[in-house]
Amino acid sequence: MEAATPAPRRVLPIVIVVIAVVIGFVSVLALWVKRQALETDTWTETSTELLENETIRNAVGDFAVNALYENVDVQAQIAQALPPRLQPLAGPAAGGLRQATTNIARRLLAQPKVQALWEDANRAAHEKLLALLDDEAQFASTSGGVVTLDLTAIIGEIAGDVGLSGNLVDKLPPEAAQIEILRSDQLSAAQTGVKALRTLAWVLTAITLALFALAIYLGRGRHREVLRAVGFGFVILGALVLLVRNIAGDAVITSLTGTAAAEPPVEATWQIGTSLLLETAESLIAYGVVIILAAWLAGPTSIAVGARRGLTPYIRQPRIAYGTLAALLLLLFWWDPVVATHRLVPSLLLIVFAAIGVEALRRQVIREFPDLVTPQSAQGAAQAMRDRMQEARGRRAARRVPEGAPAAPAADPRVDALERLAALHGAGVLSDAELAAEKERVLASASPPPS
Repeated sequence: MEAATPAPRRVLPIVIVVIAVVIGFVSVLALWVKRQALETDTWTETSTELLENETIRNAVGDFAVNALYENVDVQAQIAQALPPRLQPLAGPAAGGLRQATTNIARRLLAQPKVQALWEDANRAAHEKLLALLDDEAQFASTSGGVVTLDLTAIIGEIAGDVGLSGNLVDKLPPEAAQIEILRSDQLSAAQTGVKALRTLAWVLTAITLALFALAIYLGRGRHREVLRAVGFGFVILGALVLLVRNIAGDAVITSLTGTAAAEPPVEATWQIGTSLLLETAESLIAYGVVIILAAWLAGPTSIAVGARRGLTPYIRQPRIAYGTLAALLLLLFWWDPVVATHRLVPSLLLIVFAAIGVEALRRQVIREFPDLVTPQSAQGAAQAMRDRMQEARGRRAARRVPEGAPAAPAADPRVDALERLAALHGAGVLSDAELAAEKERVLASASPPPS
């Protein structure tokens, strides 16, 4: 009777999976912050998506118009352009013009030219932010470092479109058209946090993957069960990220908005700004589902065994197995549904893990069903066997055994099995290593008949 696996050995891999999920949760958040806040291309792409949202676009337009009217005496400018008798109408005209300006601003912000100005402003602000955080800029100090998003060019476009003088924008105070991102009193803490974040993001991710691999390694004799636990770990990790995103979103929206009217733009900003985090969580859940299905496919259920039996004639052939894998990976990268396909290192890891999984499945089905081959390969092997049998009959016929000679000893059943293996090897069904293993099994399982 086979001894049961000791309890500590059964529990340890699961404990490691739980630890990996906890560390992985922190690593996911760290990676998201690093990519979203510390990569200029990601920041700029997200900012462009923000302005493409109508709710946010309207809020930016309102900000620009407010900055213009709060810092420029539009009524006085209109009065100067009117005859003396009509100057009392400057006030109502300025009020009507403000509403018209708001509508024009919202329309202009939807145009590619103005959106390009918005993108340039965000890229410049983020490059300045990184230079400040990396202590590379001339102003990189805690006494005067301030990072702002400058919307002067956009306000100038709006003013020009409504007929106001471009010189008016030049008269705006520097802070009127700027959105503050970072002040000098926040710089020291931000620089320290960025350095730690850049290190932790990759270190924690590497530790998480190493712990998952360690759990599978320690689950000797129970690899399938531990692999399934890893799959559920990925699913739980993705679900935790989604949960925290929703809870944090509610807290952020509540803290930044004082009225219900201010909530839509803040909520839209949060949804777009955390879209990368959402994609990461969804990808983790997808990976977990695939791992769980792989563990099920390797299991003892009748459906799984039947599925493996059906796949065996094809997957045992390397050119079919890896050709199919390559086609599926090409389709995956074209579809681009997961975060791993966006970057080089995760893409390489995805390819390596997929290849390892296919090879593990190939070895399992070859051990389980050594006689199952594709119909085409079977026909080729059968033809090779018929040719060999015909040659053998021809040789026997040429020998003309004399009458009365003693009967030949009974044929060794191993010969037929070895000839069959040779035919399969010649047809390309069995590799050299597989042929050697099967020959050893045949020679060990049958003894020669008595002479």
